[in-house]
Amino acid sequence: MSQPVPAKKPATYEDLLRAPEHLVAEILGGELIATPRPSAAHAHTAALLNGALTPPFDRGRGGPGGWVILSEPELHLQADVLVPDLAGWRRERLPSVPDVPFLTLPPDWICEILSPSTARTDRLHKLPIYSREGIAHVWLIDPVQRTLEALRLERGHWTLVATHGGQEDLVVVEPFEAIPLELSGIWP
Repeated sequence: MSQPVPAKKPATYEDLLRAPEHLVAEILGGELIATPRPSAAHAHTAALLNGALTPPFDRGRGGPGGWVILSEPELHLQADVLVPDLAGWRRERLPSVPDVPFLTLPPDWICEILSPSTARTDRLHKLPIYSREGIAHVWLIDPVQRTLEALRLERGHWTLVATHGGQEDLVVVEPFEAIPLELSGIWP
């Protein structure tokens, strides 16, 4: 007669803190997930996108303002600890950035830059958490394929509202549709 397999103990924040510093550690569905730091191309795409969105949307320079946009914020959403590449909150929900190590208020928009080591986790593990938390918009950007997928949460399910890439240059993508985004300006 076989012995029952003991239930795996959910990962704790202490487990996360013990992860080597050269890894990005997250707790998703009770499991500690540690992935390599992003490649230079991945990090460059995130920096270029942040640079394109922050002046008009966060700072209100040449655009409507009204957003707080952060790079790699640590989010504590229920028992999950996530580190998206970029996240944005409408200022009416987050008027100023608190001086805290992590945020518990779900953002209004998330951007994940896909890489071979993170794409599966981003799609299979993080998207359901973002849906559960009511995050209205998610962008999935693949810098190798040079594509941007825009998803909108509708009645608890993700709807693909746009896929951009190829020869497109200026695109309008929600929730930042007030200013066209120059795709060629975010590719490494």
